[in-house]
Amino acid sequence: MKDQLKILVQLQACDSRISAIVDQKDKAPLRIQKLENDLLAAEENLREDAERLELLGKERREIEQEIQDFENKIDKSNVKLSNIKSNKEYAAALKEIEDLKTAKFQAEEKMIHLLEEIEALEEKKSANKDEQIRLEKNFNNDKLKIKKEISVLDKELKGLQKKSTALGRSMDKEILKRYHFLLERRDGQAVSAVIAGVCQTCHMGIPPQKFNELLRGDALMTCPYCNRMIYWGEDEHYQDIEKQG
Repeated sequence: MKDQLKILVQLQACDSRISAIVDQKDKAPLRIQKLENDLLAAEENLREDAERLELLGKERREIEQEIQDFENKIDKSNVKLSNIKSNKEYAAALKEIEDLKTAKFQAEEKMIHLLEEIEALEEKKSANKDEQIRLEKNFNNDKLKIKKEISVLDKELKGLQKKSTALGRSMDKEILKRYHFLLERRDGQAVSAVIAGVCQTCHMGIPPQKFNELLRGDALMTCPYCNRMIYWGEDEHYQDIEKQG
């Protein structure tokens, strides 16, 4: 029975690694998708910056024209002022000029705030461009790296699958059937070590009598709590197998 247990421990180690590789491979597309999503978000930020700058540029040209119009009106009003004779008309013209100057000043203040916003947005756009370049570089590099990782995992997976099949062939058919039954119903862990009298998977203590039977290794035993097949993990015989696995 100890020989069968030895094969079981090897098979479990092999199948656990197979499961880990499959899980790692399944996550690879998600890793690539996240990199792509980050890059697309950076590109969207740049597009929004460009659109906002275009709108602000249009507003800037409109205010510049508005300021120029006020200056033209003020010049015309000053010329008109020199030809006025009556005090009433002169006072009205002065009032008109002051109103134009006030409106021009307000437009100039608006222009200052607008220029500050444009400057800040241009700095933000520059930073977003740097980020987009960085993410694009990372995307290309990491995508290639992930593909290489998958290629290495594929080779390892093929070897492990062959090993798992070979180990299964050397096992008692009934034990192998039981192993696969537990493997499907116990989250991929059909075999568990018992160390210091405790099942290392469900973390429950094995009753003393059963533990003594386990130490003898005469029969295939199961954990009374999780029903997994168990072996004495402190036996150097099995520790060597785990290290190899």
